[in-house]
Amino acid sequence: MSSSGNQVMMIILSSFLCVLFLLSALIRIFHKLWWTPTRIQNLMVLQGIKGPSYRFIHGSTKEISNMKKEIMSRPMSLSHDILSAVQPHIHSWTKIYGKIFLQWHGSQAQLITMDPELCKEILNNKDRAYTKKKPQGYVKKLVGNGLGTTEGEKWTKLRKVTNHAFHGESLKFMIPEMIASAETMLKGWKNHEGKEIEVFELFRFLTSEVISRTAFGSSYLEGKNIFENMVKLSFFLVKNSFTVRFPVFSKFLRTSDEIESDKLEKAIYNSIVEIVKRREEKALMSGEDNSFGNDFLGSLLEAHHDANEISIDDLEVLQLFDKRTPDHDGLSKLKTMSMVINESLRLYPPVLNIVRKVKREVRLGKLIVPANVEVHIPTLALHHEPLFWGQDVQLFKPERFSEGVAKATNNVMLHPL
Repeated sequence: MSSSGNQVMMIILSSFLCVLFLLSALIRIFHKLWWTPTRIQNLMVLQGIKGPSYRFIHGSTKEISNMKKEIMSRPMSLSHDILSAVQPHIHSWTKIYGKIFLQWHGSQAQLITMDPELCKEILNNKDRAYTKKKPQGYVKKLVGNGLGTTEGEKWTKLRKVTNHAFHGESLKFMIPEMIASAETMLKGWKNHEGKEIEVFELFRFLTSEVISRTAFGSSYLEGKNIFENMVKLSFFLVKNSFTVRFPVFSKFLRTSDEIESDKLEKAIYNSIVEIVKRREEKALMSGEDNSFGNDFLGSLLEAHHDANEISIDDLEVLQLFDKRTPDHDGLSKLKTMSMVINESLRLYPPVLNIVRKVKREVRLGKLIVPANVEVHIPTLALHHEPLFWGQDVQLFKPERFSEGVAKATNNVMLHPL
């Protein structure tokens, strides 16, 4: 065969391979974005589980985003009834589809359940079928591979280190710093006596102060910068929560938010590494391995090296402390304060959802749930459910917890919905 014939054959072969590659890619995309979601949706419908219909590529994200935009365009009432504002889709869809329904983040199926028995089954995870979702994108930048996202041996090591850092003996050294920050804020309030003040920014600043002082101690100013960068990173996370992007394209076409969040992540990491290096060098110079400081970072470093691994309320307070500064032993006796904290966490939980991914096809209660489906336990919705807490669920009533957390809910919490 002539050289020109060989060239023609090579062109034909190359063209064929390109067509084959494109066809294979199209089949994979069709399978991921249409066949699998449709199969899962039909399977759940046959079991009585409904939800918003799957939309090609976007799933339910556009509907959720539109709901949130519509809510944010209206003024919020001064009420503890925040579910409809924070998670309007769950507030709306539980009324339409029931306490268990299916929604979609892109092509990812998400089974939302407010059935307490199913929630227990998921969290007990006796058969190890429900795994923690690996953090991706903005979530990974913010939380990394920490205690809340790891499992197995790594989780055990991290838990051992953090147990040491959160032990009462370790935490009591941080109390004076917390008190100092609170006293500074209260002194500032005296300048506004008789006037209304906007407390949101003041409490945000207090949070920044307390975390920076207790976590980083002498490295307080650097700690504040780290905290502020994490706040900025959180903003990008919330902003892009319902944005769906193709993984292939996202590697090459990066948004301005992604570029800025990369810079923030790098700045946070470098700042912490620099602080740790200085602490370890200081400990080495002093010859004392446990001289890392009494703050949270110091406790973590010490544990790491040791393990070699990685109103009526007011009267209550006055009875215990009179005119003295609060201390560790006294704080542990504040029963009413504990009730107030528990009720505050009920109304405003720091974690809105607990997410697990189904490792393999599993029976959940009477349901058959396919592999790779995410199961979501909507903490905020559960905390605002009248069936569990009574018709006064939206009221701030610390006395709910007067007999402890276990007896705070109605007995119906013990039975399936």
